[in-house]
Amino acid sequence: MSGSPECIFCEIVSGQSEASIVFRDELVTVFMDIHPVNPGHLLVVPNQHASGIDDVPEAVCARMFIIGRRMARALRRSGLRCEGVNLYLADGEAAGQDVFHSHLHVIPRFRGNPGSFHLKVDFSAAASREDLDVQAEAIRSSLDSAGAGSRV
Repeated sequence: MSGSPECIFCEIVSGQSEASIVFRDELVTVFMDIHPVNPGHLLVVPNQHASGIDDVPEAVCARMFIIGRRMARALRRSGLRCEGVNLYLADGEAAGQDVFHSHLHVIPRFRGNPGSFHLKVDFSAAASREDLDVQAEAIRSSLDSAGAGSRV
C-alpha cells in the first residue's frame, strides 16, 4: 500500500492514523466516517492513493462499488437505522470533494432524515431532444480517448 504524504486516508490505510475499520482487502479499505451524516456512515477508499476517480484503476473502481453494495446490505441488516442508502462519490472540488483521495460514501438514510441528497431539478421543462443528441455525441466521441470504446 503506497500513500501520499499528508493524506489522511493514506494514513488510515497504512495504520498511521486511527480509524474504525469495517473491512479491508488487497484493493480497498472501509472505515467509519469521522463526520457522519448518520450513524453507520462508511467510506470505501482505494488502498493506493488516487486523488480522483480518473486515477483509480478500473478494477479498483469496480471493487469500490462492489464493496459499497455489500456495505449497504450490511447496514440494512446491522440494526442501525437504515431505510435506504446513498452511494455518493464526489470527484473534484466543483463536485464537493473535500479529501483528495478518491472515496465512496455509503450513507444510511431514513424518512425525515435531514441533509438528504436531493438534486434541484426543474421537472416542468425537459431538455430538447436536439440538445440531448448534441451532448450525447460530444460524450460518445470522447469515449475512445477515455478508454471506454464507443458502443451504441
